[in-house]
Amino acid sequence: MSDAYCTDCKRETELVFDHSAGDTLCSECGLVLESHSIDETSEWRTFANESSNSDPNRVGGPTNPLLADSALTTVIAKPNGASGDFLSNSLGRWQNRNANSDRGLIQAFKTIATMSERLNLVSTIKDRANEIFKRLEDQKSSRGRNQDALFAACLYISCRQEDKPRTIKEICSVANGATKKEIGRAKDYIVKTLGLETGQSVEMGTIHAGDFMRRFCSNLGMSHQAVKAAQEAVQKSEEFDIRRSPISIAAVVIYIITQLSDDKKPLKEISLATGVAEGTIRNSYKDLYPHLQKIAPSWYAKEEDLKNLSSP
Repeated sequence: MSDAYCTDCKRETELVFDHSAGDTLCSECGLVLESHSIDETSEWRTFANESSNSDPNRVGGPTNPLLADSALTTVIAKPNGASGDFLSNSLGRWQNRNANSDRGLIQAFKTIATMSERLNLVSTIKDRANEIFKRLEDQKSSRGRNQDALFAACLYISCRQEDKPRTIKEICSVANGATKKEIGRAKDYIVKTLGLETGQSVEMGTIHAGDFMRRFCSNLGMSHQAVKAAQEAVQKSEEFDIRRSPISIAAVVIYIITQLSDDKKPLKEISLATGVAEGTIRNSYKDLYPHLQKIAPSWYAKEEDLKNLSSP
C-alpha cells in the first residue's frame, strides 16, 4: 500500500490496489481513484526449487524474421503424466514426418548463440552471424561442410563487420573442436560465396591493434595506468611502417609497457593472454625497438627507463 490524496476524505490516505479489477481504492472511504490500471509485473510466480514440467508461459518466444514462419509454430505435445491417446500420438508422428523446414536453422542459431555467450559477445554480433549463415543456407552452400567451422567463421566475420574483432584463436576456443585451419577455410569460402551472390566483395572491416588492447590487458590484470599507456603507445605505433599483424603489434606493445612498469610480465604469460607465439613477439620487438622513444608515452616512461630495456 502507498499514500495519496483522496478527494472525498480531503487528506492523505492509504491506497489499496485491486489486482483483479485493476482499480486503485481509498482504504478509508472506498473511492476508486484510478481504474483499469495495467499491471506490469510478471503474470506468474517462479518456483525455482520445485521440479515441475508445467510451463507458465502463455505466449511463445519473439518472432524471428530469418525463419520462414517467423518461429510461429504449433507443437503437438502429449498430456502430462500420460502416454497419450491414439489421436495425439498419431498427430505427433505426423508432425515429426512433416517437420519444420527451419529445424536446421534453429539448431544453427542455437549453436551460434552458445558460442557468442561463451565469448561474451553482444547480441548484434550474434544476430549478424545468424544473418550470414541464413544467406549461406539459402544458397544451399553449407551442405557437406564442417558445420561448426561454418558457425565459427560466421561469428568471426560478424565480429569484424561490427568493429569488435576477435582472433581466430579466440573463436577456435568455442568452435566445438573445429581447428583454426578449418575455420580459416570456412571464412574464405563464405566470403567467396557471398561475394558471388551480390557481385561485390564482402566488407570485412579493418583490424587495428588497438581493437584488442583493452581485452588483452584485462586478461593480464594490468593496472589502469598501464592500460592507458598501452593504448596510447599502440596508436602512435600506427604512424610507422611496421609490417606486422595488428595482433602481434598489440602483444609487443603490451610487452614493452609491462617491462617499463613495476609489474613486469614474463613473455610466456603475454603469449598465453594474447595468443601470439613468443618467437613472433620477439621478432616484432626488433621492429618496434628503433621507435621506442616516439611510441612510449613520456608521462609513463622516462628516457632512462627506455635505455634500460633489453636490446633485441
